[in-house]
Amino acid sequence: MSWERNIVIKSSQEIAALREAGRINARALEAVRQLIRPGVTTAELDAAAEEVIRKHGASPTFKGYPGPSPYPASICVSINEQLVHGIPGKRKLQAGDIVSVDCGSTFEGFVGDSAFTQGVGEISPQARRLIEVTEQALYKGINMMRDGNRVGDVSAAIQVFVESVGFNVTREYTGHGVGRQMHEGPQVPNYGTAGRGPVIRQGMTIALEPMVLVGTSQTRVLPDQWTVVSADGSLTAHWEHSVAITDGEPLILTLP
Repeated sequence: MSWERNIVIKSSQEIAALREAGRINARALEAVRQLIRPGVTTAELDAAAEEVIRKHGASPTFKGYPGPSPYPASICVSINEQLVHGIPGKRKLQAGDIVSVDCGSTFEGFVGDSAFTQGVGEISPQARRLIEVTEQALYKGINMMRDGNRVGDVSAAIQVFVESVGFNVTREYTGHGVGRQMHEGPQVPNYGTAGRGPVIRQGMTIALEPMVLVGTSQTRVLPDQWTVVSADGSLTAHWEHSVAITDGEPLILTLP
């Protein structure tokens, strides 16, 4: 894909439609968040999200998404060293785990895409700090999503903040434009150089998603061909919001 040629500027009506898709997605994630506790299976989390999505007249964007094989679930549930794209199944959450949940909802042709990471019961101080830093990095990036800035300004804000506390960002997976398709331009890495990259313009809509690792930035893909894990087995976290660029403050589309 040529990311820069695939940038779509949205009208105010299209942004309103994306906001509605984002609200539905937020409700689905909230249902999942309320279920997270020891003993719950990742398949149960998936079922809860899908129920909310369909109840609101939307469809799960991830289900059947093309890849090495069609993605089989409505959400991605990634635990501990799993960075992204974990497939829900029989695995039960355990006290001390941290779980990242990524969800997409398509409503009237528009996609809401967001993610969060949460601890299961009591978690270690390092795990708690990782979750906090990753969420803070998301908002550092969102603050730079203003008309006239460049993609590199967003990427650098995330990278500098994360690395300042001794963690690392992934080099292999990125944020992206979002709209009628889940993946549009521009590509927005979690690392970069301020002042570089495509210019951010009013009407762009971008799913920004810091993915942070305690250890190495390197990753590998498990034999299921979807689940991405840290190469050294260290803890990981993932936060995401879809955001519209306005003539003023960035507008977060995936809040409740």
